Amino acid sequence: MEASIAKASSKRNFSEDQNMFREAYRVFLADEIVPHMDKWREEGIVDRSAFKKAGDMGFLMIWPDEKYGGLGDRDFKYEQIIIEETCRAGCLDWFNTLHSRLVGPYFDKLGTEAQKEKFLTGAVSGDIILAVAMSEPDAGSDLSGMRSTLEQKGDHYVLTGNKTYISNGINGDAIVVAAKTVPSKSRHDMTLCVVESGMKGFKRGANLAKMGLKGQDTAELFFDNVIIPKENILGEPGKGFSYLMNGLAEERLIIAVQSAVNARKAFNLTREFVMERKAFGKTISALQNTQFTMAQMDAELDMLEVYIDHCVELNNRNELSVNAGAKVKLLATELEGRMTDLGVQLHGGAGYMSEYEISRMYTDARVSRIYGGASEIMKLIIGRDIFSEGYSSIID
Repeated sequence: MEASIAKASSKRNFSEDQNMFREAYRVFLADEIVPHMDKWREEGIVDRSAFKKAGDMGFLMIWPDEKYGGLGDRDFKYEQIIIEETCRAGCLDWFNTLHSRLVGPYFDKLGTEAQKEKFLTGAVSGDIILAVAMSEPDAGSDLSGMRSTLEQKGDHYVLTGNKTYISNGINGDAIVVAAKTVPSKSRHDMTLCVVESGMKGFKRGANLAKMGLKGQDTAELFFDNVIIPKENILGEPGKGFSYLMNGLAEERLIIAVQSAVNARKAFNLTREFVMERKAFGKTISALQNTQFTMAQMDAELDMLEVYIDHCVELNNRNELSVNAGAKVKLLATELEGRMTDLGVQLHGGAGYMSEYEISRMYTDARVSRIYGGASEIMKLIIGRDIFSEGYSSIID
C-alpha cells in the first residue's frame, strides 16, 4: 500500500513528508472513521468523537500556527491529501474540511488574538466544531438577498433571522453567521458574527433528511434577538460580503478536489465491475461501448486532475482567481456527475441497489453541482470574465 501511495504521489509533486502524512491519515481513517460510517449514516450525523479523534492525532487542522495547536504548515496540499483520502475511504459524509479549511480561516484572517486563542485552539483540538451560515430560503447563490439582520445596540449587537441548509448545523459549536448590517447602506452591507451554542434565542431546527450525504448533519438555524457581544464580531462591521467573496475561490477548489477524486473512485469501481460482469457470453468490458465511454472518462479525468494540481499551486501562491475557482469547480462537479451516472448505468440493475457503493456515490454527488455556487452561477462568472476588457486565457 505504501509503495503504491509513494508511486502515485511522486507523479504529482507531493513531498516525502506529505506522502508520509497521507499514509498515516489513511491508516487513521481505516481504524477510527470507516468502521463507524454506516452507523453514522443511519443516525444521520457523524459523531463528535470523529472530530476529537482527528484533533488528538493532528489530522483535523494542519495550517494554524503552533501556538494554537497546529503545525503551522499552510501548504494546501495537506488539505488536498485529507480530502482525497477521506473520499477514497468512503467518508464523504464527514465534513472535516468544512470545519478546517472553509470556516477556520475566517478566524485566522479576521479574528482578534482573543478570538484565535478561543476558537482556533478549540477547533484544532476538535473540542469546538465549526460551521458557517450564509444560505437562507430566499438567498442561496445570491447572498445579497439575505434577510437576517445584525443591529448594534449599545455595547452589543442583536441578530435576527434564520438560515437553512447549514452543514454541521447540529454539531456546530461556533457558527460564523452572515447578516445584513442595520442600518444598511447597500445590498452588500453585511457583518460576520460568531454564534455559540447556548446563546439565548439561538435554536436549531431538525436534522434535515437529504437525498445523499446521509451522515452529514444539515439543519435550519433560527436567531430570535440573539445578543452578540462585540467580541464575537469577526472583522469590520459592514464588510462581511467581501470577506465571504474572498473565500469562495478556495471553497470551490476544495469542492473540485473532492469531486475529482470521487469521479476517479467511481471510475475505478466501475472498471472493476465491468471486468467481471458478463453479457452475451463476454464481459461488459469487452464491449466497444464500454471501452469507448470509459476511455473518454479516463482521458477527461487525467486532464482534470492535472488542472486541479495546477490550481492548488496557484492557491498556494495566493493567485487562484475567482474565475479560476469557478472553472475548476464547474469542470470537476460536472464530470463527477457524468462519471457516477455512467457508473450506475454500467453496473446495470446492481447500480440501483444500495448495497453497491456506486449507488450511494451517485446520490452523494448530486449536490456538488449546487453547493458552493451552482453550475449556472459558475458559468455566469466565467462568461462575464470572457467578455470583460481584462480577459486573457491561461496560456496568454
